[in-house]
This record gives sequence, structure tokens and C-alpha cells, in this order.
Amino acid sequence: DGLLHYSYEYASLLDANLIIIPHPGFTEQDYLDNINKKYIHCNNVIFNDYEDGVTLVMGRSMITLPYLMRDEYSHDQLFLMMDLFKQCIVVYSENHPTDYPKALEFFGVQYTVDLCDHEVYCNGIGRHFEKTINFSIYKKPVEDVQYKYLYMGTNNKYYASALRNMIDKDNSVILVYPNAPYLDASYNHIYAPVDNLLGLCDTYVYTKDYFDPAPRLIQEFKWLGKEVIYKRDVDLMDGGHIYYKRKIIEPDVQPILEAYNDIIHGVG
Repeated sequence: DGLLHYSYEYASLLDANLIIIPHPGFTEQDYLDNINKKYIHCNNVIFNDYEDGVTLVMGRSMITLPYLMRDEYSHDQLFLMMDLFKQCIVVYSENHPTDYPKALEFFGVQYTVDLCDHEVYCNGIGRHFEKTINFSIYKKPVEDVQYKYLYMGTNNKYYASALRNMIDKDNSVILVYPNAPYLDASYNHIYAPVDNLLGLCDTYVYTKDYFDPAPRLIQEFKWLGKEVIYKRDVDLMDGGHIYYKRKIIEPDVQPILEAYNDIIHGVG
């Protein structure tokens, strides 16, 4: 999941702990395997534990979703989240506009300071912050090109958009989940999770046709000097549009540190 990756990358930059409350249906080892496959190290990862302090939350949905799924978590996990979310630096997003305030109330959040990419969210609130990838801890992919074009198809909407925008059916592959009911067997598929995904294709064809806050594959292909083809409505203004135009830069943690000072001094 992209938010897991961003969380680990920024925790590494800040020399902070990554605290994981495992999602129902996944094991601790699933998370460790994911991190070990992508990064050169797996440090300071803590499961189902709490440390007093300020919690950096890389997207509002990381608070909202456990609230919406609260019946699936143990009581211990819910009480742990109540401790973790007391004081939060939260990266702004517009999903769950009515449920996010309910989640804050449920978990008893005392202070939040918002960070926001104002190019992506024109009506967002908070100090400007651009969510970028910490490539300094990436494992370099092994070049083993099997297809020219890679498409995203991990839900039925992405998949339908990929089919509509297919450039060369025989030389393309769609990233999907195994046993998805909407798959068309006449197309080439690669099944998530994929080892060495970035080394298997030359070009990423970006076709998502609804709001996308911070697409990682665009950044990853650009970092590798590979081509990204933008095949979607040019009038759709979101992270896809912004990140397609942006250069690859190192993450800037200064807005996080300033937000931390706001929390410490009771601003929120």
C-alpha cells in the first residue's frame, strides 16, 4: 500500500519508529516482507505497541478507515490507536469528508496539525507539504524487461480505463490482483504483489480516470529515467496531473518539523 511505503520512508528520514497496527487479515510478517522487498533495510518497525509522543499520519484515511472498520479490530488495538492519535500531524486528503471528523471524535484526538499539498488540493488546509518518495533507501530494480507497457488494473475502474487506453495489446501487461472477477483472459496480466515490478517494463501508461492524490508509479518510473505516458482526461486536475509535471526531488521534512513544533506548543 502506498501509505505504508510513504510512512516507512518518512520514518526513516526522521529517525522515527514506524508503528503498525496490522490490518485485519494480514500478519506482521506480511508487512515485514513488503518492506524488505522494497528497501535496503527494515529498521524501527514496531507492531501493536505505543510510544508517547506525536504521531505522523501520512493520510487522513489512516485514521478514518480503522474507525469505519472498528468492529474488525481487537479492543486492545482500538485503545492503542486512541493513544497513538492523541496528538497528530496529518497529511490532508478530501476522502471521507463526513467520517473523518467522526473518527477524530471516536479516537479522542486532542490536537491535529494539517499538512497539505495545495497544488493537489486547491481548497485544502495546512502548511504546504509535497509527498515525495525517499528513493535513498530503495533497492535498485533488476532490468528484466518482459513487456513494453505497464498498466494499472487493481480495481474494476482502473482495469476498464486500462483496456480503453491500451496502446499495444500484445506488448502490454496489466497489474491486477489474483482472481479479480473482472479480468479478461485475452489480455496479459501480472499479479500483485510483484517482485521487481519496476524492472519488468519500459513504460508506465497512466490511465486512472478519477482523483489520484500522489501516484507512486509515476514518480518511480521518472526516477529510473523510464517513460511515463499520460493517457487520461487532461482536464482532470489532481495528483496525477501534478506529479506527471513535477521533477523528482528529495523529500522535504521541514514542514513536518514545523508542524511538530506547533503540536509541542499547543497550536492545533
